[in-house]
Amino acid sequence: MFTPTILRIDSVDSTNLEAARQAKAGAAEGLCIVAREQTAGRGRLDRRWLSPKDAGLYLSIVLRPQLELSDWPLISLVAALAVSDALLQTCDLKVDIKWPNDIYVSERKLAGILVETVETGNGPAAIVGIGINLTNQDFPLEMSVSATSVEAATGSVPDANLLLQALVKAMQERYESLQAEGGIEHATREWCANSTYAYDRRVRVSSNNETFEGMTRGLANDGALRVETHDGRIRVVRAADITALRATR
Repeated sequence: MFTPTILRIDSVDSTNLEAARQAKAGAAEGLCIVAREQTAGRGRLDRRWLSPKDAGLYLSIVLRPQLELSDWPLISLVAALAVSDALLQTCDLKVDIKWPNDIYVSERKLAGILVETVETGNGPAAIVGIGINLTNQDFPLEMSVSATSVEAATGSVPDANLLLQALVKAMQERYESLQAEGGIEHATREWCANSTYAYDRRVRVSSNNETFEGMTRGLANDGALRVETHDGRIRVVRAADITALRATR
């Protein structure tokens, strides 16, 4: 289990970028960069992540996994489970996980996770970036339909420090479990148990090259999403946008 070291910054371009810089400079596993705001926050597929001051919890953790590189995508899944654990513990808030790691409440996005790999003098490191919307008071109008916050979901603004402590602890536990014997199978089972997207969810899959629809059929061993198309073929999705579709009668 890594030993967390929290480094607080008032403002930064991106906690992931700062964590990557620290990792390249030799930072030990467990360094956690926490910022009150990000001026250039990023999400998956290089999308912008709005990060107004004190409106969210913005952090990135340096990890140096003892896993085969082919298994590193599972870090993203256990990070989502850790966020789910922490929100349930500190805010009594049950969330859904949209593949691979978006955190949703009532079909609106509450939190996002971005895991990146960087090369360092001590070998490759994984940077786990997490952004949780604490309040939506600074949301642009167009985001109110697709995004939500802990405040909107529970009726009160959470204690950011308590949530941070619970999240780091949950991440330690989930990360340690992943690297234990049988950890990969356990992680995929846990993810499926905590996501309505795991099985029998009709989805649209959109990538740079194509778009198709199908029903979700669980996860592959590396955390990829299995989707059954109308012709009964199983497609394994490793990088794409997933959109839930309403059932039609």
